Formats: sequence, structure tokens, C-alpha cells
Amino acid sequence: MNYLKRAWYSVSRRKGKSFILFTVVFVLGNVIAGAIAIQQSTGNVEKKMKQQLGATVSAEMDIDKLMEEGDGTASFTGPAPLKEETIKQIGSSSYVKDYDYSYSGYLTVDKFKTYQMKNDNVSVNGDIASLNLKGSNRSEAADFKNKKIKLVEGRLVSKDEIKNGKAVAVISKKVADENGLGIGDQMVIDTKMVSQNADGTSESQEALKHSIEIVGLFEPITLDKKKSDEKKGGIQQQFLEMDQFNTIYMSNKLVRSINQQEIEKGKELDPDAYKDEEVQQQITPIYNLKSPDDVEAFKEEMTTLLPEGYKATASTDEFDKVGGSVQKLSTISGYVVILSIIASLLIISLVVVLFMRDRKHEWGIYLSLGERRKHIMQQVVLELLFISLVAMCLSLITGNMLGKLISESLVASDALTELQQAAGNQLFISGSSSLGASLSTEDVINNYQVKFSLSYIVTFLISGISTVLLSAILPLTYVMRLNPKKIMM
Repeated sequence: MNYLKRAWYSVSRRKGKSFILFTVVFVLGNVIAGAIAIQQSTGNVEKKMKQQLGATVSAEMDIDKLMEEGDGTASFTGPAPLKEETIKQIGSSSYVKDYDYSYSGYLTVDKFKTYQMKNDNVSVNGDIASLNLKGSNRSEAADFKNKKIKLVEGRLVSKDEIKNGKAVAVISKKVADENGLGIGDQMVIDTKMVSQNADGTSESQEALKHSIEIVGLFEPITLDKKKSDEKKGGIQQQFLEMDQFNTIYMSNKLVRSINQQEIEKGKELDPDAYKDEEVQQQITPIYNLKSPDDVEAFKEEMTTLLPEGYKATASTDEFDKVGGSVQKLSTISGYVVILSIIASLLIISLVVVLFMRDRKHEWGIYLSLGERRKHIMQQVVLELLFISLVAMCLSLITGNMLGKLISESLVASDALTELQQAAGNQLFISGSSSLGASLSTEDVINNYQVKFSLSYIVTFLISGISTVLLSAILPLTYVMRLNPKKIMM
């Protein structure tokens, strides 16, 4: 009888021992399969979400560093605005596909109506209403290109209008409706200057009136949600919505012109407030990279060129803010895979060795009859594989289900905790981001899926079979040391 048949008969006739070994491999296989399923799923969701967020990098003030230098106070004289020369130098990087930069402005308006969030319990800015100006050197501004907002009526600002700084703009449909405006209308933005008195009261004076033609209307893409989702977003989400709706898109030249007029008028109305005031206007660069894989390398390169007080911020950082639970789960599952493989090696080896001790007379008979040791060793390996392959195929299914139940529960609970902490700790800064669509914790949870894939099956089978074969080393060593004469005496 050859060793292949002996291996089969040994497994089928020793049902009790075969079942014990099957149970051990099945349980350990579930742990390994579940951990591998979780690890691959967390990697897939991170890759998928970062692809959706795109490869966009910008520069912003390093608020944390500035507050540390200011002993925790938020009184910013702030760093000097970025220079166009620096922005263009960074844009010459080999990682950059194309780039734009945006001048920004902030107008305190008088009679012009802005969008206000609907919340009875919160007073927003008292009686002060404001608008954000966002410039661009391109017809398709970064927020349009990165799918943060969409044009619903009219057109974008043309290249000639951008080049000449013509007084045309794209505004939100909500703000247009609030003021009864439409495409082709001239909106008149009447600004005012608000100053604080010594007794704590505020005083406002009329400043300027800016007449701008409306050529397009936009709506935010990320805000197209159900009412139930809006309630979950809380006050922070409503602030961001209000800020986005109150943003006006125009050319950089027009933003610079309006800012200049406002500063000059401010010096005229309140010379003390604008004493030694220089015309320094904030510029925000937006770099579109060739690949999301280049983000970290480009951020390092960009950081060396940025002046003190600025930091590089990527669109993929959104995932790092809300995807911490997924990343922690990936790390934990990696440790579980390693520990479970080590445990499997030890446990399976010891179980098989214990079974071998009861069969030493069987091995002695085979050896005394002239059977070669390598055939006995092959029989041991085949017995292990017969049982282990069945156990692993079953644990491939149950382990995947187990990993899905555990990981989805942990991701949901950890993500909720992180979201609450972020809502409590985040400092709200006026001015909407140009780095693409924002990412919520719910987006990560909804995109997290533990499912069968070819890579999951192959990875598990390779890990499982390798573990079983390695666990056979100790039993094979036991067989190699057998002396048939001593056994048969």
C-alpha cells in the first residue's frame, strides 16, 4: 500500500483525532481569515476614498503652530501672505499636473441679503452679514473642477473676463433667490465698516457699493443630502453650509480690485484702525497632482518652500480626519494575523506531535519493513493537508462573515466617537476649502465593505497552507528521530 492510500485511511479511520485536528484548524482559520478580510477591506476603503477625494494640495496657515507661538490665543497678526513667485516655484514640481491660485476677500454687507442657517437656538454673527470672495485665474475654478459645487444656471466666468478683471461673478442660487436676482442681473453689494467702541458696543458706517453682473448660479454638491442627514451634521455642518452658500466666484483681478477699494475706504473712514496698514491680500494656491500616490512626496517637497507659518494640506487629509477608526482597525488586524499565525504554528505542531506519539509502533513497523522515511514524512504532511484544506475552505466563509460583523460594529462605534470629539474640538475658520468634496464619517462607513475577493481567497489560502506546512516541521523531526529497533524491542 503506498503512502497516499495510507494517509487517506489514517484520516478516515481515526475519526476522533481527525475531528480534533479539524476543529483546531477551523477555529484558528476563522481568526486568520477574519483578520485578513478586515485588513484588506480597510486598505480597499482607504484607497477608494482617497481616489474619490482626488490628488489636490493647497497651502494654509498653520493655526496650531500660530496658537502655540501666541500662548494659546487666537489673535493672529498671521504670517505674511504667500507671494505669487513662491506659488509658481512650487507649481513647477514634477508631481504637479496643473495649478491655480485664488485671491480671497471678505465683505461685511449692509442691505444685501446673505444666506443664514436655520437654527432657532444659535445666533450667527449677531446682525453682521458677510460674503466671501474667491478668485481664480481659470474659467473653471477649483471648487467646480473638484466637484465641490456645480453650475445649475448660466455659465462660468470666461477667460477674457478673467484676463480683463471684468465685474462678473457666479453666486449661489440661494443667495440669488434671497435677493430676487437672476442671470444677467446686476447685483449691488453695499458694504459697511464695523468698528468697536471702548465701551464694547459696535458702530457701523456705510462704505462702498460694488456692482457686479451675475453670469452663473451654483449649488454645492456635498450639501445635496436628506434632511435626516443634515440633523446628524449638527451646528458645524450648518456653519460650513452657510459659508459655502455665501461665497462668490470671480476673477483674481476683480477680487484684488475690490479688496483694494475696501482698504482705501477703510483708511478714509477710520485712519487709526488702518494706521500702517499695508495692502496684503491672501492668496491660496491649488495644485492638482498627477496621482494620489504622489501626495505625501509633494507635501514634503512643498513644505520646504513654504514660508514660516504655513503648512501643506491635501484633499486626502479628509480621510485621515474621519477615517481614523478604519486605519486603527487595519493596524490591529495586521497584528492579529501575525499573532494568529504564530499561535497556529505552535498549537497545530503540538497537537500533531501528541498524536504521533501514539503511532510510533506504526512508524516502527513501516521502517522495519523497509519503508523509506521520506514516504512516512510525506504521509504525515498529506494527512495534515487532507484535514486542513477542508477546515480552511469552511473557515474562508465563516471567517469572512465573522470579520464583517466585528469590523462593521467597531468602525461604526469608533467613527461616531471620533466625529463627536472632532465636533467639540474643531476650530471653525471662515472661508470654504478648495480641496474638493468634503468627506463625512458616514461616507467612510458606507464605503466600508467586507466581501469575497480573489486577493482575499489567495492571501488566506497561501497563509493557511504555509502555516500548516510549517507546523509539520516539528512532527517530521519526531519521525526522523525514530529508531525502529528500539521501538520494536
